[in-house]
Amino acid sequence: MSNLPTEGPAPARPSTTTARTARTARTAPTAPTGAANAARNATASARNLVIVVGCLSRAPEVRPLPSGDVLVAYEVTVAGAGRPSESVPVVWFGAEDDAPAVDAEAGDTVTVVGRVRRRFFRAGGTTQSRTEVVADEITRPRGPARTRIVVERRLRQALAEVGTPPGQTRARRSRAARA
Repeated sequence: MSNLPTEGPAPARPSTTTARTARTARTAPTAPTGAANAARNATASARNLVIVVGCLSRAPEVRPLPSGDVLVAYEVTVAGAGRPSESVPVVWFGAEDDAPAVDAEAGDTVTVVGRVRRRFFRAGGTTQSRTEVVADEITRPRGPARTRIVVERRLRQALAEVGTPPGQTRARRSRAARA
């Protein structure tokens, strides 16, 4: 056999490396990358939980909604040691009879448990946004010991839910695990 060129194209013969790569690609299961795996685990245990302990900057503002429910707006100021105070807008939606701390006054200490939400709206012909805490619970604890009890209870609930897929309660998860 000679190494002289022949007429017409030579038959294509995959190299050993190419053949091995193709065979591996067909048979090896694909595993998620480290980043994809971390993202999947973070999503499964992701929680949007906020606990704010501070003083009301002003009295709560109650606004009726067309649905018959009310929106209660609070402004909570959190004083930091060695840093400027921060103002946190808080809203609560629900039936008027269930509205928490509506009779509170400016200066009252409150503990807010909820989630952060950023909403977008049109005003003056432009799109604007507002970041606020949507409250699930607002309490006026009497003293630091009661505040600590409220915060610890909510943290225990949140820690118990870590690992539970969003939208599924802990009770449902344990029933599903038993099956």
